[in-house]
Amino acid sequence: MSRSPSFSVKPELSIKPDPESLKRWIHAFCIMRFDLEQGQILEECYPPGYLSQEEEIEVSFNSFPDSVSQHHNRSSIHDCIFFFRFRRPKKNNEEERDGDRYLYGYVFNRQRHDERLKRGGEQKSVVILSHTPYSSVFRPLLQIIGPLYFDVGNKAIEHIAGYVSMWPAPVPGKLMELPIGNAMLKVNLPPAHSLPLENGILYEESASSMAPLLPTNQSVPQGLFHDADLFGIYRGLLLQLWTLWELLLIGEPILIIAPTPPQCSEAVACLVSLVAPLFCSVDFRPYFTIHDPGFARLNSLREGDTFPPMVLGVTNLFFLKALRNMPHVVSVGTPAPNSNRVAFTSRSAGRIPGKAEGLGVKQLSLRTFSPTNLLNAVKLRRDGPLCLMTEHKEAVWTTYSAITKPDTSILNRLIDAGMSPRVEESMSVVNNEILRRHFLELTTNFLAPFGPYFQVNAPSDGSSPYVTPPSLPSFGADEFLSNLSARGVGKFLSKRMKSNWPDLYRRFLQGPNFMPWFQRRRAVAEQEQRRLWRLARMKTNMRQITSQMNELEAVDSFNAIEKHINEEVMSRESGKGGAGSEATFQKLKIDLQAVFSVLPRDMQELLLSNPQRALLLQDHQSSNEILL
Repeated sequence: MSRSPSFSVKPELSIKPDPESLKRWIHAFCIMRFDLEQGQILEECYPPGYLSQEEEIEVSFNSFPDSVSQHHNRSSIHDCIFFFRFRRPKKNNEEERDGDRYLYGYVFNRQRHDERLKRGGEQKSVVILSHTPYSSVFRPLLQIIGPLYFDVGNKAIEHIAGYVSMWPAPVPGKLMELPIGNAMLKVNLPPAHSLPLENGILYEESASSMAPLLPTNQSVPQGLFHDADLFGIYRGLLLQLWTLWELLLIGEPILIIAPTPPQCSEAVACLVSLVAPLFCSVDFRPYFTIHDPGFARLNSLREGDTFPPMVLGVTNLFFLKALRNMPHVVSVGTPAPNSNRVAFTSRSAGRIPGKAEGLGVKQLSLRTFSPTNLLNAVKLRRDGPLCLMTEHKEAVWTTYSAITKPDTSILNRLIDAGMSPRVEESMSVVNNEILRRHFLELTTNFLAPFGPYFQVNAPSDGSSPYVTPPSLPSFGADEFLSNLSARGVGKFLSKRMKSNWPDLYRRFLQGPNFMPWFQRRRAVAEQEQRRLWRLARMKTNMRQITSQMNELEAVDSFNAIEKHINEEVMSRESGKGGAGSEATFQKLKIDLQAVFSVLPRDMQELLLSNPQRALLLQDHQSSNEILL
């Protein structure tokens, strides 16, 4: 984890940051120091004053591992990157907006061990705060700014901020090239439908994102954290991925425990990525500590109380006791050598290093159902998550009975790369693509029955585009489940799910993910329908249509066109008109005049008695006077 050796700060090339432009990507940069007497201290915040006192405390406690790494030489440096997410305190008289509700913190932490220093070492963290989870941007950016800060100090922050403020505005779902010094970050941003609403307004979401269809371009991400190492983190729990997918789909509370912040934050990111392209409304915390304000509320829950829908990533073993009633606990990752946790791995041993092998079902099944492993599984279930207090094990504790069966064909395609780091990294990329493609297909097929409720209608040829568009099909949960049960779930899911699959849909409809996703998809569909009808109004020749109208239809059309004109005027006055606003306005005037020309004479005189309306029809009046 190091920056390019050629990257350096040249004062003559320094760029003065623009705070407003910087805000499109980054809320603030922070430098945190762990002081032995005072604890976590905010040394620097750029731009200054961008954090409240409550936010400073949140960032301080989340920017350091729970314990100092123990596996280094007496004089060594250990760097790690992880990220956290916290809910921003609501300010007085301030309306909470989806895009501002949470802050994401991306951390470059350095632990330096040196006997010459007090207590043998020091800790510092460089933190990037943002409203958006652009991991594909901030991870490589941290690999540059982290080492650079420890080389040249605070001027590195302003230097990098200058480059970031010159970047174009983020375009969700697109490949972007972002220059940073003499380097170029080429990153895919997550799509608009996976991000929170910006100030309550939809991003420019494509119509294809509203209908659950499998994308043809596999290089385009379909959800958050598309670059997370799914195979690397859950390699010891591959058979449990389908259970975890269901738990997140229906919004069950999950506690993920790992030895280090990078492992637990990556595990949470991987889990969230499993449900793409579904918008995840579950509160997920990649790295959660006992100092978070939400911990006191969770700790006060009594036996029998329901945990809120959330995914918590933790490293502190105290959570196993404090949240002992959490219904689903996942243990992932591997402790560092010589740490105070004993490693216990279920991965096979005795492989030939560097030799790629199939990680097939047969191999997995042997490990899972051999007498020794069966006894281990029984002991794990009996002891529960508290057994992690003595030794670390990769395991899942849950009483939930999954409906979706592990896909054996997918497991057979996975490649076990052996012990060669270089081969393992490349094979992990391949395995991640296989797994992510499968779960994308699984989620897409699961959402497919909702497709008819997002069906848009365009005006038919020869009909007036000014009649009221038909409403989208109404939705009722009971009717949907009844129809789906009668019709069936489709070939793809029927092969992969047990016969009680309607229960999974029922729990999904009652969970926290369904309604936000459904309402947003409906909003996108309505937006698309308005676009189609607006386009039809621009293309339709109203003079041809008016010749076939009776008087009542002509009056209704006149009123409808006049209403659209008033809406366009209001939109232009508020600055929301857009590039084609003038052309739309002129086309509406022409259509209004076309309908006006077929109205009876007495009706025309009555309409012209309104001065504003008369002004809109002025061109028509002038042409009539010339003819007379």
